[in-house]
Amino acid sequence: MTPDQRIALRNQLKRDEGSGITKNGHFMPYTCTSGKLTIGWGHNITDNGIKPKFADLILDDDMDDAAREMVTRWPWTEALDPARQSVLINMLFNIGGARLNGFRKMLMALQKKDYEGAAVEMLASAWAEQVGDRSLRLAEQMRRGWYV
Repeated sequence: MTPDQRIALRNQLKRDEGSGITKNGHFMPYTCTSGKLTIGWGHNITDNGIKPKFADLILDDDMDDAAREMVTRWPWTEALDPARQSVLINMLFNIGGARLNGFRKMLMALQKKDYEGAAVEMLASAWAEQVGDRSLRLAEQMRRGWYV
């Protein structure tokens, strides 16, 4: 496909396929007239899913969103080392900022650089029971300050 052909076809497909519902500037999944779950400009998720490279792009974007939310909610986290920031980002990605904000004792310990105390608080939660080994790995990463 030539570059000019790609541009013309892209414009046609955007017009002809439409994009369904958008919310806050994001495409939302919708059911097309054939009953298929669709997103973007007519991408049939039901039959085609998404390619790994797109899943990786979405993951990168979601990680960036979580990192921004972390610093916005808890500005002091910018001073943490990357491994401990990543623990918070991982948890935020998993349960969202509102639920993570409920880990008050963990956050207070972390703000005081009491990494052992933060790890203990992580493991003393219902979240730890729900995610199993993930909580053990992240608590160890919180204690040590390196990726586990």
